[in-house]
Amino acid sequence: EGNNVLDELNMIFSSVACFNGSFLDHQNDEHFKTGPWSSGVDLIAARLFFDKMAKTEYSKLLQQATVTLENRLIAQLPTSPPDFEAMRAFLILPVFPLFQDPKNYLTLTLPFAAAVLRLDANPSKVLDNWWSEVDIGYFCRLVEIYKNAVVFLLTRMKTLQLAPLLSHYVIYALRVLEKLYKVNMNANRVAYDVFYVHELNNLVNIETDYLYWASQQAGVKIQPAIAEIPVAFCTYPFVLNARAKTKMLQTDAALQMQIAVNRTGVENIFMLLTLGPFLTSSPFLVLHVQRDNLVSDALRELSIHSDVDLKKPLKVVFLGEEAVDDGGVTKEFFLLLLKELLDPKYGMFTQYEQSRLIWFSEKTFVEQNWFHLIGILCGLAIYNFTVVDLHFPLVLYKKLLNVKPSLDDLKELSPTEGRSLQQLLDHPDNDVEDAFCLTFAIFRENYGIIELQELVPGGNKVAVKKENRKEYVEAYVDFIFNNSIRELFLAFSSGFLKVSGGKVLHLFQPSELMAMVVGNTNFNWKELEMSAIYKGEYHAAHPTIKLFWEVLHQLPLEKKKLFLLFLTGSDRIPIYGMASIRMMIQPTSGGEQYLPVAHTCYNLLDLPKYQNKETLRTKLIQAIDHHEGFSLV
Repeated sequence: EGNNVLDELNMIFSSVACFNGSFLDHQNDEHFKTGPWSSGVDLIAARLFFDKMAKTEYSKLLQQATVTLENRLIAQLPTSPPDFEAMRAFLILPVFPLFQDPKNYLTLTLPFAAAVLRLDANPSKVLDNWWSEVDIGYFCRLVEIYKNAVVFLLTRMKTLQLAPLLSHYVIYALRVLEKLYKVNMNANRVAYDVFYVHELNNLVNIETDYLYWASQQAGVKIQPAIAEIPVAFCTYPFVLNARAKTKMLQTDAALQMQIAVNRTGVENIFMLLTLGPFLTSSPFLVLHVQRDNLVSDALRELSIHSDVDLKKPLKVVFLGEEAVDDGGVTKEFFLLLLKELLDPKYGMFTQYEQSRLIWFSEKTFVEQNWFHLIGILCGLAIYNFTVVDLHFPLVLYKKLLNVKPSLDDLKELSPTEGRSLQQLLDHPDNDVEDAFCLTFAIFRENYGIIELQELVPGGNKVAVKKENRKEYVEAYVDFIFNNSIRELFLAFSSGFLKVSGGKVLHLFQPSELMAMVVGNTNFNWKELEMSAIYKGEYHAAHPTIKLFWEVLHQLPLEKKKLFLLFLTGSDRIPIYGMASIRMMIQPTSGGEQYLPVAHTCYNLLDLPKYQNKETLRTKLIQAIDHHEGFSLV
């Protein structure tokens, strides 16, 4: 009987036709609802069957099935299946449990990837459709399989000297991930960061890989980051996390600076990056400004520098002061200048009370070059590891990357407006015109004056009905984010792109770009403690320091964020994490009656030598609760 089972199993697992006829969804019609969007496969039944096979008592069956799949079935997978039913194996096979076992990557998982990539255009599109309809667990598992395969292959290539044999498999895995990523872009199954392969930061020289990618874009041949793999991982930016992309952007800046210094061209990239510091006479962008004339001086100084100069490390000199800029002066420059530019008296931006976010004012009293300056500052922040406290919504970064704004963006900026428009779209009855009484024109208030703005030509006479309500919402969103602030945004974006433009920018997701400018909220308070630097008699084991960290770790998240704002001038953290803050703590000569004091520009905390935990907690909370922001002690 056992042999009969093995024979039957061998027959099913060695024939594509038999395999395709297994695990059918019998709840549907005689064709099992098979079509371009439905596979007719019962994936739950397939998973239960394979899970049962994975049990110890069926190990012989599992081993036989694996061998048969490797030697027979995978090789038979067609490139041009005659019908939808002939494609079911492409959906069933990844459910097989040993698909996820690294021992089978080279014999099962990656040969299957090659078969997927060999599919002709039409069946390949059908597989995309099926993938977009599977449950989230299946989709995520498939992504993880090929992410893990990339890591497995790169690790083996480094340790076992098998690069020539494995290089094509790396490309197969990346291309399958690319196919899945494109499916996800259309179907929105999972967050984009699910595709990150974080291990690439250690397995691949990101700087060299970017240079290889840039040389390909320029039509120049140089050595890839991993010599045996003729591929730039930058070609697959969705697998690179924000830290890797930050390195890419900084490498791009260094590349452009050195090209400007030595015009020998892209062919000498490596030589330029090595010799650049000796070839250039001014490796820094130095700005000379006065505190009492900061905006005008900054506009003047930035206007005299070339686009490439703006990508150099920034050094700021406050005229009449002797302080050497080792980072603190630059940070102070950003904080002071942004505080001035965001002053409500200029009316450059409108703050939305519900979201506490800002957006471009539709009417303003300042010249457009002020917006250009803020754009440059955001670009400079990227290259100078400075988090700027600009509370723009995500849509700003979408627009910089030419991603169309949506109703979700309006919901983030102005929740009430967004919900109202969603209610309009969701209204179930046909009486939209009578129920909402809207036309393609809206009233907007600017400085106490209410004006009627038409969303389309003659919009005041066009009623919103059930048939055109979607167009109304799109026009409304377009007005808020595009038409009403077009010239101001163009000034801002031209400033930003002057510093951070180029092809490299479009390797980013909007939220990744946002994190580079304003930081993120991936708090790791232990990391802050481990990276702290102590001055004077303070050290990690000092009683006051131990009390301080006990108190900080016990504070609720909102208080911790207030402390971060108190210390650094922002409640967000740099893209490289909390360790990059490099917090410094020094003792003071004052007694316990004094509050802690933060030197925001240096991330420096003056901490009195408190003797007990309760006093320290009380004084610290008093200090952070009375902090007003932009404190430049």
